[in-house]
Amino acid sequence: MLKNLAKKLLTNQGTPRDQYKRSYSQCGEDLIVKYIFDVLAISKPAYMDIGAHHPYYLSNTALFYELGSRGINIEPDPTLMQVFLQYRKEDMNLNIGISETKGDLDFYIINNPVLNTFSRDEAENYYKEGDYRIVDQKKVPVDTIQSVLMQYCNGQCPEFLSIDAEGVDEVVLKSLDLARNFPIVICVETISFSNTGKGKKNHALIEFIQSQGYLLYADTYINSIFVRREKWENQ
Repeated sequence: MLKNLAKKLLTNQGTPRDQYKRSYSQCGEDLIVKYIFDVLAISKPAYMDIGAHHPYYLSNTALFYELGSRGINIEPDPTLMQVFLQYRKEDMNLNIGISETKGDLDFYIINNPVLNTFSRDEAENYYKEGDYRIVDQKKVPVDTIQSVLMQYCNGQCPEFLSIDAEGVDEVVLKSLDLARNFPIVICVETISFSNTGKGKKNHALIEFIQSQGYLLYADTYINSIFVRREKWENQ
């Protein structure tokens, strides 16, 4: 009996295809976030994806786009932005970075574009961790998150905020007034990059978000997922 069960599981026999769960995130973060919104009876949460990188690969918002949600993708690399313009046409796609003030900042293009960053220190740290190097440096326009919200969201945060800003995640989050204008769910990278599994968890950032009225719902080691405490406890 056990051999037959093992064979059935290995061959996926008897499992309806509509029960498979598709994920585009690095570690299934989109499925965790979807579960939260399902529990809260929010079927099509709007989103803002900062450091979006790619419309599908390692995306925390692609699943929601496929399910009918729409939002804003913010990606400072002009080459990567072209793919969003092709495959996420119903989203608002902004070729900018997010910072504390509006202006232009140096943006470092890494030979692995997943690691592109506005942080020189972060770019140099990649070199220490492996065969990663800066292949280009560009001046890229940046704006504040509050300005983006005013221009495209009538000043209101979308329900889901995903941040992977490679070294400046804390700057992005602390520029938001999370006590007054907040997303229901936040997914943010909370570990430093490491090729050897020795990345350091950003406990200060986790504690800051918790202090702003959020509970840490899940952690996938790379990313932490927070839900607004009052929304979750009053469901």
